[in-house]
Amino acid sequence: MSKTSIKMEFFQVKNSINCQGQLIDLSKPLVMGIVNLTPDSFYEGSRFTGKNQIIKRVQEIISQGGEIVDFGAYSSRPGAENISEYEEWERLKPALDIIREKFPEVLISVDTFRSSIAEKSVNEFKANIINDISGGEQDANMFSTVGELKVPYILMHMQGNPQTMQNKPQYKHLVQELLSYFAIKKENLYTAGVKDVIIDPGFGFGKNIEHNFELMKQLNEFKILELPMLVGVSRKSMIHKTLNITPNDALNGTTVLNTIALFKGAKILRVHDVKEAVETVKLVEKVAL
Repeated sequence: MSKTSIKMEFFQVKNSINCQGQLIDLSKPLVMGIVNLTPDSFYEGSRFTGKNQIIKRVQEIISQGGEIVDFGAYSSRPGAENISEYEEWERLKPALDIIREKFPEVLISVDTFRSSIAEKSVNEFKANIINDISGGEQDANMFSTVGELKVPYILMHMQGNPQTMQNKPQYKHLVQELLSYFAIKKENLYTAGVKDVIIDPGFGFGKNIEHNFELMKQLNEFKILELPMLVGVSRKSMIHKTLNITPNDALNGTTVLNTIALFKGAKILRVHDVKEAVETVKLVEKVAL
C-alpha cells in the first residue's frame, strides 16, 4: 500500500445527507437514474419527453433499485444549444408535476445551473437535491439560494461551459487544481448555509479523454475533502471513443469504470442503466465495502 493510500484512511468521508428531514444513508453507495427531458442528449436512450415515457422511465428506475431520479431539462452535451430559462422550466415543470403526483416519495434531483429553476423546483414540487454542473459559476445566486432552500447540493467541476468546454481543455496539474477548486467552493457553500455538499469531478466536462482517465486513476485523492462523491461516466466519450464504439454499445465499459469508481470511494453513481449499476454496487459491496 502506498503512503498516499495510507494517508487517505484517516479522512472520514461524510456518509449521510439530509433531504428535507429524511436522512439518506450513503455508507452503501446509491444509484441515481437519469431522466433527460431534452431532445438532443448525447445518448438517445436517455431522452424522455412524453408523459407516459416519463412515468415509465421513473417506474423503471425505482423497480430496478435506483434511489434517486435526476431530471435535466438543459442539454449539457458538448456544443449543446444554450436554451433560455423559460424553455428549461417549460420542459421541467410538467415532468415534476407528473412525478410528484405518481411517485410522491421518490427522491428527486434537479440538474440545473439556474438558481430560479432550483428555487421553483424545491418550493413548488419539493425537489430534494440540486445538481449544478457549473458549480455556481453560471449563476452567482445559486449558493445562497440553495442555502435558503436547505437541500443537498451536488457541486460539479467544469472548465468553461457546455458550448466551449471541449475546446482544447488544459490543466497544469489536473487533480491538484480540482482539489483546490472543491476546497474553496466547499467553504463558500458552508458560508452560504448549505449543509450537505456532494462533489462531482465532472468526467467529460472540460476534460479530454486523457484527463478523464487520469482523474479516474487518482479518484481516491478526493477523500481528503471529506465529502461524498458522485461519479457520472455512463456511456460517455471516454468509453466509446477509447473502444471505438458508439454510446449505444458502451454499457460494458460503463460497468467497468463504475466498479473502479466504487473501489476508489464513489458514493453515488449517476447512470442511464440502473439495473446494471445496482448489481455492480451489490457485487463490489461483497468484496470491499
